[in-house]
Amino acid sequence: MNQVLQHARRIVVKVGSSLVTNEGKGVDADAIGTWCRQMAALAADGREVIMVSSGAIAEGMKRLGWATRPKELHELQAAAAVGQMGLAQMYETQLRSHGMGSAQVLLTHADLADRERYLNARTTLLTLLSHKVVPVINENDTVVTDEIKFGDNDTLGALVANLVEADALVILTDQKGLYSADPRKDPAARFIDVCTAGDPLLEQMAGGAGSGVGTGGMITKVLAAKRAARSGASTVIAWGREPDVLVRLTQGESIGSLFMAATAKLTARKNWMADHLQLRGAVVVDEGAAARLREGGASLLPIGMIEVQGEFHRGDVIAVRDLRGQDIARGLANYASSEARLLVRKASNEIEAQLGFTNEPEMIHRDNLVVG
Repeated sequence: MNQVLQHARRIVVKVGSSLVTNEGKGVDADAIGTWCRQMAALAADGREVIMVSSGAIAEGMKRLGWATRPKELHELQAAAAVGQMGLAQMYETQLRSHGMGSAQVLLTHADLADRERYLNARTTLLTLLSHKVVPVINENDTVVTDEIKFGDNDTLGALVANLVEADALVILTDQKGLYSADPRKDPAARFIDVCTAGDPLLEQMAGGAGSGVGTGGMITKVLAAKRAARSGASTVIAWGREPDVLVRLTQGESIGSLFMAATAKLTARKNWMADHLQLRGAVVVDEGAAARLREGGASLLPIGMIEVQGEFHRGDVIAVRDLRGQDIARGLANYASSEARLLVRKASNEIEAQLGFTNEPEMIHRDNLVVG
């Protein structure tokens, strides 16, 4: 029995392009209708559901008459802009037919990398859920660049799970789940029904992309499960066309591969820090400071810093590195990089003398620090 999903109250469901668009043929009304019916059933059972849906580019390609996925960024953005119309309309129509409201939410990494925008996105999603509305989320492919792309909606699904502190992430794909090897090439491949998210062996088992429609593959799903586990959310990877897959999972049935989260939920603030894919800078600390941080419960004081790397502002998330260059923590900087460089090896009571003011006695307060 899959009690993880059985007891989950807030669930993020991610569906891939090949499923949403029937292998690139266009938005699949029947498939989306099936998932929407199941989401309505989950809502009637007192659960909250957020949908992360791929498919905009594939639908746009169909509408534009393109047979193959373009490689130029501006063409991908154009296809996304065209396809997003049909994708949102289909979810709205299908959810409305089951008495459910829907909302389109388009995100970029910049929305989650900025603290204020992160909180705004979180508040919006939680407000929608409180009004019994299903948020349908996609990456904002019409404006992203290579520098800010999530890269795949598996990652986006995990980030959303952390954003809203979901209990579980369900990734629906065109494969049954994770195997010990590619079952299309190795008939002896063993199906992995239960495992621990973050186990390094899982990444070795995961293969490449399963279709030419989307950008993800099993490896991105395994990594997404690892990321979702940081906030205590377990992940299920299952075949999207399995009959009533969402309903059966929440009834305790074992379907697909379950990636158990080994850690307890972090606070929303620490979720945000752990989820940063791009950091603006770092501080290198001495062995004493590194040991205190690893033990937990300590703030980072300026006297423990020996070097400041990169350029960042107050409130940015930065890395904390040991003498070997390994990241040991990350947190919210109380001082900009230019100020931090003046504070290296200085005691907290010297901050005002160095800067002419004092924001905080710590470089990073323990409440704004996540270790590991």
